[in-house]
Amino acid sequence: MNETQYAAYIGIDWSDRKHDIYLLDNMTGEVEERVIGSQPDAIAAWVEGLQKRYGNNPLAVCLEQKRGPLIYALCQYENLVLYPINPRTVANYRKAFQPSRAKSDPIDARILVELLQKHGDKIPAWQPESREMRALRQWVESRRMLIQEKVRLTNRLTAALKNYYPQVLDWFEDKDTQVFCAFVKQYPDLKSAQAATAQELTQFFRSHQVIRRSAVIRRIKQIAASGIPLTEDPGIVEPMQWLVQTLMRQLKPLLVSLVELDAKIETHFAAQSDAELFAALPGAGKHLAPRLLVAFGTNRSRFENAQQMMCYFGIAPVKESSGKKSWVHWRWSCPIFLRQTFVEWANQSRHHCAWAQAYYRMQRHKGNSHPAAMRSLAFKWIRILFRCWKNRQAYDEAKYVTALQRKGSPIAKLLGV
Repeated sequence: MNETQYAAYIGIDWSDRKHDIYLLDNMTGEVEERVIGSQPDAIAAWVEGLQKRYGNNPLAVCLEQKRGPLIYALCQYENLVLYPINPRTVANYRKAFQPSRAKSDPIDARILVELLQKHGDKIPAWQPESREMRALRQWVESRRMLIQEKVRLTNRLTAALKNYYPQVLDWFEDKDTQVFCAFVKQYPDLKSAQAATAQELTQFFRSHQVIRRSAVIRRIKQIAASGIPLTEDPGIVEPMQWLVQTLMRQLKPLLVSLVELDAKIETHFAAQSDAELFAALPGAGKHLAPRLLVAFGTNRSRFENAQQMMCYFGIAPVKESSGKKSWVHWRWSCPIFLRQTFVEWANQSRHHCAWAQAYYRMQRHKGNSHPAAMRSLAFKWIRILFRCWKNRQAYDEAKYVTALQRKGSPIAKLLGV
């Protein structure tokens, strides 16, 4: 970073209600400290004041945020060059030079400027992805959040039904479906389900798009042979039925929204130039392929090698040593959503890729736990995908297996090639 390229360095310690600002004029050396509100109007007025003072000259802005309201507000101004800094970096820097551990927002704003001035070569400027890629990232992260909410509601629904109507849980494999919610609403207890005729039940399932005749017949037989209710105590049944109906009123619209969201993700994903590269990956499917594309992005100069990428995503372990001791541990500071993406995909890939399954089994035979084996497989996959992504070449499994055989890899021996 060229020290003379910026007219001023600005550190912002942000919060929900206010932003503490430390400004260092690069030409005069003057320092200015102030506090502005977090409202959009306050931020816009502050930036307008900077433009009157410095014109269109570039200004370096450091802040402890890579995503969020403040950075979204500032990224629309071309003369503001944003430098997101990890909050842990600021905290450790503060502790190193302030053993008392005294903390204040103005001090952190000053530390942000100091870090950029002295260690600017280690702090890259924020380079936003395209509008379409940013939208896709928001869509896939929203889907992950809603899936977690769906699981939470389904678990609570299942727990409530176990208290008075456990038989219905055996009749349906998936509880997070519209047909399950509709069935429990129409037949809220065991006796009402048993009172329905086979013709009535068949009509119900057909009206809810259950087209497999074997599934309909199986459920009708299970209902007929389901025995007696767990309890008919009104003190148990009535509160639990109310709770189940309340949970389903939350679950049903969520299921509809997920279908809409999947359509949006599919449209945005298909519009990306690298969509085919990620869609063809074994086990990626329609849900993980967009997440993998978002993780890699379109800026191919972002990472120089696969190791940098693995460290950023939190897949590469951290090695530490002191004296005669050395140990390896989990990487704590990383984008959790992206790490989850790679681990989840690694797990799916072993069901569609022979060498991935062989490698997973090899890790388990070594005594590694399932999560450790998944991280190890994800580590291996990223090395492969990084090269495919850099060269814009689709993954070729036959080519990779041939390379394993040529190198005498133990994976190739397990595959019998």
